[in-house]
Amino acid sequence: MNFIDKLSAAWATNDSLLCVGLDPDLARMPPHLQHQPDGIVTFCKAIIDATAALACAFKPQIAYFAALGAEPQLEKICDYLRQHHPHVPLILDAKRGDIGATAHQYAREAYDRYGADAVTLSPYMGFDSVEPYFEWSDRGQIILCRTSNAGGSDLQFLNVDGKPLYQHVAAMVAGKWNRNGQCALVVGATFPDELAQVRAIVGDMPLLVPGIGAQGGDIEATVTSGKSGAGAGMMISSSRAILYATPAADEDFAAAAGRVALETRDAINLHR
Repeated sequence: MNFIDKLSAAWATNDSLLCVGLDPDLARMPPHLQHQPDGIVTFCKAIIDATAALACAFKPQIAYFAALGAEPQLEKICDYLRQHHPHVPLILDAKRGDIGATAHQYAREAYDRYGADAVTLSPYMGFDSVEPYFEWSDRGQIILCRTSNAGGSDLQFLNVDGKPLYQHVAAMVAGKWNRNGQCALVVGATFPDELAQVRAIVGDMPLLVPGIGAQGGDIEATVTSGKSGAGAGMMISSSRAILYATPAADEDFAAAAGRVALETRDAINLHR
């Protein structure tokens, strides 16, 4: 099953537009896991099991693992997700952006090493920085478009032929870049007006939408602005608000994560 079909099935099966981010921070994990060799694996497995029925995707952020030399633990987490919750897409949040042979190696990392269904990519170096990923014709490419950080406006709002650059990116990705029909875009919840404009440009193309929860994006405005005609079309990402729903000393972190995930999913569905 290709990425788009798997995502569409997860939207329907789990009645969810919630994407659960996996950003393990040792300092915020329960103390009994902080010094275990596979503590990150244990933590993430518990989060996955508590939220898998409520999520349309999981999104591990590779930097949180790489900074700790924990890439082998990320491999175990990805294997666990595919084995135990194979219906939920796995998005590797890597934001890669290079060309030629280097891009091909990054694609191998995402799709072969970690078995990701999709990977986040930067469009700054143009089409040939994305093209190597298309060799994996069933996998997704999620391109940065209008990001949730304030500094994104430094470049994304530059006027190009009368339109901001992010709108040109949206049109390119929805058009000639979408060679295998597996592309999506990253558009932040913190900019609902721009989210609505991207939706108007790309039709029903999926949007990965960070910025709710800890970043303060409004759920109602996000869903109203970004949903597709069928009331889906989004992977609305929340990480820290779910992962760290209790203080680090609380060993009942997974149950708390499940409660927050349920509340978030239902709040999203209220406005679909």
